[in-house]
Amino acid sequence: MAGSERTCSVSAGREWESVDYEPWLPVSEKSNPLTRDIDRAPANQIVRMLQACDAQIFQEGADSGYQRLLSDEVVQTMVDVAQRVELILKDPQDSAVVLSGCGTSGRVAFLVASAFNRALRQEKKTSVYSYVIAGGDRALLSSQEAPEDDPTLGKLSLEKLCEGKRRVLFIGISCGLSAPFVAGQLDFCLQNPEVYTPVLIGFNPVHQARDDPMPGCTFTFRSVVQKMQELASRSLAFLINPAVGPEAISGSSRMKGGSATKIVLEVILSAAHAAFYKHTPITNEGIVQHIRQHQEAVDLTYTHTDSISALVEAAGQSLQRGGRVCYLGWGSLAVLGLIDASECNPTFGADYEDVRGFISGGYRELNNTEGPLTSLGPEFWVAHEDFVRVVLPSLCDHDTVLLFYTQAASLREVAKLARLVREKTSNIHAVCHRVEGDASAVQDEISEMCSSTLRITWSSPVSTMWELSTKLVLNAVSTGAHILKGKIYQNHMIDVQVTNSKLYRRATRLLQRLSARPEAQCEEALLKAVYRADQLTADMMTSDLNAHTRTATSRSKAVPLALICLLTGRSLLEAESHLEQQPIVRDAVEACLP
Repeated sequence: MAGSERTCSVSAGREWESVDYEPWLPVSEKSNPLTRDIDRAPANQIVRMLQACDAQIFQEGADSGYQRLLSDEVVQTMVDVAQRVELILKDPQDSAVVLSGCGTSGRVAFLVASAFNRALRQEKKTSVYSYVIAGGDRALLSSQEAPEDDPTLGKLSLEKLCEGKRRVLFIGISCGLSAPFVAGQLDFCLQNPEVYTPVLIGFNPVHQARDDPMPGCTFTFRSVVQKMQELASRSLAFLINPAVGPEAISGSSRMKGGSATKIVLEVILSAAHAAFYKHTPITNEGIVQHIRQHQEAVDLTYTHTDSISALVEAAGQSLQRGGRVCYLGWGSLAVLGLIDASECNPTFGADYEDVRGFISGGYRELNNTEGPLTSLGPEFWVAHEDFVRVVLPSLCDHDTVLLFYTQAASLREVAKLARLVREKTSNIHAVCHRVEGDASAVQDEISEMCSSTLRITWSSPVSTMWELSTKLVLNAVSTGAHILKGKIYQNHMIDVQVTNSKLYRRATRLLQRLSARPEAQCEEALLKAVYRADQLTADMMTSDLNAHTRTATSRSKAVPLALICLLTGRSLLEAESHLEQQPIVRDAVEACLP
């Protein structure tokens, strides 16, 4: 990229920092100026837009008043939290570090807790990390958004997990400072300071925390955060809330929010482990250096833009043709594939078969608390054996298969599965992480079977960096493929499922933004689409929000239908007919306009 182009891009990327830019929205919900027309972009431009958005995580020197990831106050708080983790590592008896969140945040909590417990076990030390995810382990693999709205459930799940503990460092994650499930847990910690020290990770300033009432509660998320702010000066609570900029797809915190969460958690826990094992002091300079290493990993990943674009194009063509995208992974990279696939349903209104992840070793490798979930149905069949048994027989060239592995994996096992896939389709691709100097005849054999191979070469084997890199590639593939399929309107998740209060409010705001109609009219249009009724009954109008979101769980395309009705005055039946004829939402809307 030329110097003038880079300057222009950075300048455009900072528009969101102005107090006048979409002032009614919190940072995590704003639309990103860099991606205004991402729904019209080809694959290579989509990837470059994602690259520019991810670079915002590490931006410095803003005059807007927002804290950033590398701000002194944020770095110092990370130092303080890392020191608390170190204390528990030194004296783990009846102590725990609990990572908790909803959706992507809970999945990242699981991934990070699992990785650092594994590191402790390798050193024959006591495991101290636990995870909580709203909806339980099924939420690791499938959207379970209703529990996110239940603060009491959050409190009870934490209380049960920590029964008998004398000291708990609780790290709650809510990218938008909005999840009632996490708010209930934080409030419980504040009510029991003799045991719990609460930490909150999110990416909005405090004044943008959700202030809506929650069922059965006298507090709001904002009031909880404000109380934590007051206690922070005495190190009785900790708040890590740098602004990392709006998401590439508005509100899709599975992307930048998930990456920033992973970075923050890994930097804190790695610093604590280095202090415990190597007696390396936890310092501001060390924290900054580790953040910079993650930035270098992001930069290295995007040096392969052309190769990533080819994967996006292949996956997009598969979805456009009614085919599937399958991730076949090994180790923690496979877990990231499972996570990415699970997020396509709520984000894009996709069917679970559209994008699926599979892991070598199945639930034995996943090692989740509740064990195998296969009895819950095909959506929870995640082993490579399940892929071979259920998916492979019907695989064809309309489908795309992506292999994700490192050279630490059993390459012969990778090659064996690649041969089975190659017999069914030529549309097979590989993403391999390796260390400089690694060479393998088996790797060459795998590459010969694949239409493309993305080799990312590192100076040293650091699994956390490989994971972050893989997450970026997976996010690009699934997001880009759904953009090419037409699931995004401008840079908004127009086909999002309205299955909890956060998404209900997001959908209403989106309809306001795109239609320029009053809030009440937009909410009415949304409810008509949810209940599939051109005239709402009294019962529908007076039902509470939980009833609306329960009904919406079994509805598809509620937001696109509402938008078409708002913009064109068409009936729901007419709007549905247009969407059947033209599933690309922007084209369907334009076809309805005079």
